[in-house]
Amino acid sequence: MSAGQDTASEETLRVVLVEDDERLARLTAKYLESHGVLVTWVADGKAGLNEVLRNRPDAVLLDLQLPGLDGISVCRELRARSDVPIIIITARDEEADRVLGLELGADDYVAKPFSSRELLARLRAQVRRARGRAGPTTRPVEVGDLWLDPAALRATLAGQELSLTAYEFTLLRVLAENAGRVLGREQLLYLAKGNAEESFDRSIDVQISRLRAKLGDDPKSPRMLKTVRGMGYMLVVEARRPVSERAPEGALRPAREQKPERGP
Repeated sequence: MSAGQDTASEETLRVVLVEDDERLARLTAKYLESHGVLVTWVADGKAGLNEVLRNRPDAVLLDLQLPGLDGISVCRELRARSDVPIIIITARDEEADRVLGLELGADDYVAKPFSSRELLARLRAQVRRARGRAGPTTRPVEVGDLWLDPAALRATLAGQELSLTAYEFTLLRVLAENAGRVLGREQLLYLAKGNAEESFDRSIDVQISRLRAKLGDDPKSPRMLKTVRGMGYMLVVEARRPVSERAPEGALRPAREQKPERGP
């Protein structure tokens, strides 16, 4: 591995990049390869589909606007025949295209122009999930005073247990796992799809309002669960409050957080 490669990378990843913009494809491939990713570039949809099915890479980076077979068709065909992680790369502004791609089975998307560093991070995250090493689905998640136990579907805030439905818990876990990052409505719908019947019957906006109420967040000026206009929602990472300001601790708090001894 060269000095320019990311030493945090555990294994070499093999990726098929399906992109008809040669300049963008070369720049993207150069960056990824400098971080230990082996990239096979294909410029049209049909060839990209064949390449993925033939060589079974760790992930696919898929543009939507492709000559021949468009990206939506490629995504549909791949998902019918493979569980390879698919990240959509598109310059399209229409939300419907991104939603359709996710509903067809894509795992994530980035919009052009995108950050190469963010693309690499998302790529590695999707491959970890596919390899069964995502971790957050079973290990506790902690963000400031918020603590979630996915295995038991239980959550506490400043030591107080929260009363959440299964879907509310799933939605909060997704937000917590991506704390500090804005998630669009369609991303939240997809990432929380474990409860698909509820997520599609009720809007994300309604669920967010209910979560805010249970978190004690002021809907007019939310402190934790913020709305980023035109983009989506974000769980804000906050420093822990002093122990003296917290509610009495519940049984689920980590053992290392002991209540201070009271004086006489």
